[in-house]
Amino acid sequence: MPTRIVILGAAGRDFHNFNVVYRDDPGVHVVAFTQAQIPRLSDRRYPASLAGARYPAGIPIENEAELEAICRREGVDRVVFAYSDVTHAVVMHLASRALAAGADFALLGPRRTMLGARVPVLAISAIRTGCGKSQTARWLGRRLRARGRRVAVLRHPMPYGDLERQRVQRFARREDLDAAGCTAEEREEYEPHLAAGNVVFAGVDYAAIVELAEREADLIVWDGGNNDFPLLRPDLHIVMADALRPGQADGYHPGEAVLRMADVVVVNKVDAAPAGNVRAVIDEARAINPRATIVRAASPVRLDDPAAVRGRRVLVVEDGPTLTHGGMAYGAGYVAATTGGAAAIVDPRASAAPGVREVFARYPHIGPVLPAVGYDAGQLQELRETINRAVADVVVAATPLDLAALIALEKPVVRARYEFQDAGEPTLGSLVDAFLARGTEGWHNEPGARERR
Repeated sequence: MPTRIVILGAAGRDFHNFNVVYRDDPGVHVVAFTQAQIPRLSDRRYPASLAGARYPAGIPIENEAELEAICRREGVDRVVFAYSDVTHAVVMHLASRALAAGADFALLGPRRTMLGARVPVLAISAIRTGCGKSQTARWLGRRLRARGRRVAVLRHPMPYGDLERQRVQRFARREDLDAAGCTAEEREEYEPHLAAGNVVFAGVDYAAIVELAEREADLIVWDGGNNDFPLLRPDLHIVMADALRPGQADGYHPGEAVLRMADVVVVNKVDAAPAGNVRAVIDEARAINPRATIVRAASPVRLDDPAAVRGRRVLVVEDGPTLTHGGMAYGAGYVAATTGGAAAIVDPRASAAPGVREVFARYPHIGPVLPAVGYDAGQLQELRETINRAVADVVVAATPLDLAALIALEKPVVRARYEFQDAGEPTLGSLVDAFLARGTEGWHNEPGARERR
């Protein structure tokens, strides 16, 4: 009898692992995916068109809270963990639940799940959400294009809508995001790349996505999500660490694994962190991965209109995932508003719509700022209501998307922007230039690095 498997996921790596490892394996039958982290996405199905001929009815996607019931009902032999940005303790609690239900517990590693590419791959990962991956990926895309390279940015999967429509996605203009019905979370990642001149590829089936990207690019930049390791085998693997969060290098999955894999570790936000924290994060990185090159970087924040914030009551809207499962109490918007002379920071809890109150209850560590959560139209409407009802003069929006263009707001919006900046020697720019000069030789070339799978 085939081994009966449940894949624990969050609408991303879970689907990828199924596609490249289990879909065509007659010795395995995947009875269900489960969902966590991303609200309102359970009770869907992974469609038959993606699941393949062995799954003519598709595969149900259920709530992770029902794991034990699924294991009993389906006679599950193995539970496979397949999402990221969680503590090691969370992974082992899930393992304990699987074991108590009589199943094995497993993790799939890079060798089984990374795809090869016919062009060089530069990957950006991180030890936690919110370390600065995306701004570094944008900077990298611009630098590579300035050196005459044709660049494709492949973004970690974010398939929160119609999975069949999202099988292979290519975004070159804002209109492409509208046509795809992208969520606020997707726009946070895609919009800044488009503004920087990068073409973004994403979706569900990354073998097909890589093949499409290879047709128009001679180099791929992998923009990782959460703290997951890349879905593609990197030739140069750059991993971000956050100088504002010492002590987290070895506490999260798979962030610790990613740090151990790194060719280059970028300690970011050194301009905002105390010198002792910067040193602590560098020491942690060196202790865990002594072979990696350490780079310091800054993430300076600027307001589009500082005068509009000075002396005003300000509601701050931050990047959603950085606050929620990224664990930050506040982000760049709060820093920009307070240093910009805001008279007061307005706590959004006082005006929060019911769904927004649920977010605050689920993530009680969040400070007096509003995460830009908008996985569906209902959540966007509640975000709009929360902002419009707040007793504030102005909104500081540090989410990377254009919030005012997405939802109708009754208050002026001042955007807070932040970009990657080298802040010491060696620079990331010099390392990337050296990589381009020598090709992939001498970096992260493993046996079989050019194999498709």
